[in-house]
Amino acid sequence: MLKEKIEEIRAQAEAAFKAAPSAKDLYDAKVQFLGKQGSFSSIMKEMGKLSAEEKPAFGKLVNEVKQALEAVYADRETALKGQELASQLQAEALDLSLPSATAAPGARHPVALVIEEISGILSRLGYSIRTGPLIESDRYNFEGLNFPPDHPARDMQDTFYIDKEHVLRTHTSPIQIRTMELERPPLRVVGVGPVFRADSDISHSPNFHQIEGLCVDRRVSMADLKGTISFFVREYFGKDLKTRFRPSFFPFTEPSAEVDCQCPICSGKGVIGSQDCRMCKASGWIEIGGSGLVHPNVLKLAGVQYPEWQGFAFGFGIERMAIIKYGIDDIRLFNENDVRFLRQFSL
Repeated sequence: MLKEKIEEIRAQAEAAFKAAPSAKDLYDAKVQFLGKQGSFSSIMKEMGKLSAEEKPAFGKLVNEVKQALEAVYADRETALKGQELASQLQAEALDLSLPSATAAPGARHPVALVIEEISGILSRLGYSIRTGPLIESDRYNFEGLNFPPDHPARDMQDTFYIDKEHVLRTHTSPIQIRTMELERPPLRVVGVGPVFRADSDISHSPNFHQIEGLCVDRRVSMADLKGTISFFVREYFGKDLKTRFRPSFFPFTEPSAEVDCQCPICSGKGVIGSQDCRMCKASGWIEIGGSGLVHPNVLKLAGVQYPEWQGFAFGFGIERMAIIKYGIDDIRLFNENDVRFLRQFSL
């Protein structure tokens, strides 16, 4: 009788396993037949009715049937997982023939465009690019540029101090000092990168970019400086604009001069049609940067033998050069990265 019951349970369990439509139904069937409260557990309780001679054979039969059912269960489980995976893949299938979602194209930043253009112009004169750290020591940012600790010219810079000895660099001039220390003259280098000053309004930003040129050679004069800047102005603005130099003061150059050029927007006329030119405020001239012959103290502090070697230097604010060239009226637009603003420069 017990053997017949076992065979009956086996047939029912196999049929239930093979007919299970899902992994959950299959598991429920397993609990029904092979669980602690299942059919096999119930029939095992009846082993006590058997004689000692019948028990081994009955136990062997039970184990064989259970192993056979476990194999049927495993096969059905594998098949159901395959079916479920196939259904999931079908439901999540991608139609690769469909067009992709349209992504808004970006545009190169005007600061990057201006840096590339200025660097390209100066490279034709033999200049090559150098870079330097954004956090500078007092020695490179001030002292090596002829700013003694108590020099009033330090007040010209609105400086972000990291600690007593380090600052966020206020200009790219430290690149020139590092270059003169590491390389032997003659030198023609361009230092470029971001600088930082505690100043923010419609025409000033606490983070902006500078590009500075340095030439160290024998018998360098202001005539060489003027010729270099005049060539640069004509090439950059694409017009035969005049330049002028106004006496000024910088601790690291002597003599020093502010550089003006005729306004490229109104071509030096001061008016556009019947309206005053907003860029140059109707003056016809616009300031573009600073320049001068490198101060002997700066050369000596950098280890350059003066007067055997002399030098001149000049510098421009990248954002300012972009503002002048493209007629931008607010420096804050450069940091907003509004794609509508940027796309204007990729046309």
